[in-house]
Amino acid sequence: MTTAPDPAPRTSPADPASGPAPVGPAPGTTSPDPASGPTPPDPASGTTAPIRVLLADDQRLVRSAFALLVSSARDMDVVGQAGTGREAVELARTARADLVVMDIRMPDLDGIEATRRIAADEDLAGVKVLVLTTYDTDEHIVEALRAGASGFLVKDTRPAELLDAIRTVAAGESLLSPGPTARLIARVLRFPDAPPPDAPAPAALATLSERERQVLTLVARGLNNAEAAQTLGLSPLTTKTHVSRIMGKLGARDRAQLVIAAYESGLVTPSRS
Repeated sequence: MTTAPDPAPRTSPADPASGPAPVGPAPGTTSPDPASGPTPPDPASGTTAPIRVLLADDQRLVRSAFALLVSSARDMDVVGQAGTGREAVELARTARADLVVMDIRMPDLDGIEATRRIAADEDLAGVKVLVLTTYDTDEHIVEALRAGASGFLVKDTRPAELLDAIRTVAAGESLLSPGPTARLIARVLRFPDAPPPDAPAPAALATLSERERQVLTLVARGLNNAEAAQTLGLSPLTTKTHVSRIMGKLGARDRAQLVIAAYESGLVTPSRS
């Protein structure tokens, strides 16, 4: 008796119980190398680490409100809250903050002295300070700028403006609005006391070119790079280069220091209003 041969095996879908069939890389792609670790963020995608924000204010309710606001921004993290200036200095170091939102009036150590200590600490060289004040006529703000703050805001500012201010200062720019800041500094420095020891000497202005003096004058009046560039008929990039060179020649940390230097050296004359 002849036995008929078995029919050829038929191709059937994979059995779910046996697990999914291995899938190769899609056309045009390569398999990730496990030894290379996770893929780093693509700079072109705009992905950056969030800004690490420390909030310093002696009023718990104010700190909580600011914490809720800052935490709502995708590009920011609240890494600590301090009720005194001394706590702010310590947390700036231990929490590895990028920026401190600093109230001026605090117990134990006020915001001005806390700012000064942060600015003088080499381990905290990259930490920026954004000072908050109750009124834009608070004359202590000039002391804070001299101490190393990169700008200031009044506490009744709009929420979106606070978030924008944090981004601006964290990016290395100073927050110096043409209105209240210029008026405040002009009034306080109308009859200035002796300049602080670390203030740029007036003689340093002799190292500036005529164009650099023009740029410094506009910066002291509160204009940003784009506005100064338009006024002088320059490109924003050229103006930015001038600002960087001026800071280097005067030993200034940021634009806030340039404003103080311009007024204290007499390059800019305070208004009489």
